[in-house]
Amino acid sequence: MVSSGADPTTAVWCDRCGRSTGDGSHEDCAAARALEPPRFCPQCRRRMKVQVLPTGWSALCVEHGETHQ
Repeated sequence: MVSSGADPTTAVWCDRCGRSTGDGSHEDCAAARALEPPRFCPQCRRRMKVQVLPTGWSALCVEHGETHQ
């Protein structure tokens, strides 16, 4: 995964369900994320604009930029 936006190591929000990363286990989210693009920005919890491409996906947060695979 390549990101031109936020650093994923400082994620405050789960990029799949949008809940706080400190709010319980996110094992199901991690398993699902292996197969699908993120839905929420891990820095600000905004819903991202996701585009599925033949070679992967791209997700855009208006505040933190684009992440793609």
